[in-house]
Amino acid sequence: MRVKTVAVLTICASLAFCASAQKKVERARAKDPKYQYNLGNFYLNQNNVDEAIKSYVRALSLDTRFYPAYNALGLAHSMRGRLDEAAKSYLKCLEINPGFTEARNNLGTVYQEMKQYGKAEAEFKAALQDPGFQNRELPYFNLARLYVLQDRLDEAAESVDKALQIRPRLAMAHNLRGLILEKKNDLAGAVAAYEQAVKIVPDDVVFSYNLAVACFKSAEYAKAKELFLRLQGKVSDAETKDTIARYLRLIGDR
Repeated sequence: MRVKTVAVLTICASLAFCASAQKKVERARAKDPKYQYNLGNFYLNQNNVDEAIKSYVRALSLDTRFYPAYNALGLAHSMRGRLDEAAKSYLKCLEINPGFTEARNNLGTVYQEMKQYGKAEAEFKAALQDPGFQNRELPYFNLARLYVLQDRLDEAAESVDKALQIRPRLAMAHNLRGLILEKKNDLAGAVAAYEQAVKIVPDDVVFSYNLAVACFKSAEYAKAKELFLRLQGKVSDAETKDTIARYLRLIGDR
């Protein structure tokens, strides 16, 4: 009986110690800006933007110069469509650390969404001035998107080609290259570019749709029909379904 009692008491003491240790860990985490920042990143990856914002704000309340949290907060605000707040967060990040080029590229994307194209171009070009920036393909890609919006197609083609030189398997850049070539009436080149995008990401509906349309425009009707038929079961919105059905009817008349 004595042995059993000691065993029970030992277990209870162990549980109490574990509970006390856990409370210490939780108190430490509550005061750790890096932990709060990482928690925000977890929420953001789960698409729980509101909780992510709360975590980033907590991180910054603990350390007002923790610049990665300002960058992440800008991204979260951008996802919510709060572009002014996003821009303020990125600018604060760059005020603390002007060399944090990721925030500069992100700021450029916000300016572009705000239709402040001159500011956007300046930020993307500034990002490219950083030789140590590990994702240089992104500002090149963003510049290409910006130039397409401004109908500066030659500059767009040059920028997207530079993005692909850095990262040849950047599917969205192949897709953008297809759009640029399509606008320049180079349908054969557009089809080839879209094919590269689809080859890299076969399940992307947008890439396959763009390829199907380009094939239709270049009179590759059998290939276009095959692609549209494959897309029918993957598309959910009614407008796109109607458009695909219309293309299939046009192909049927050929």
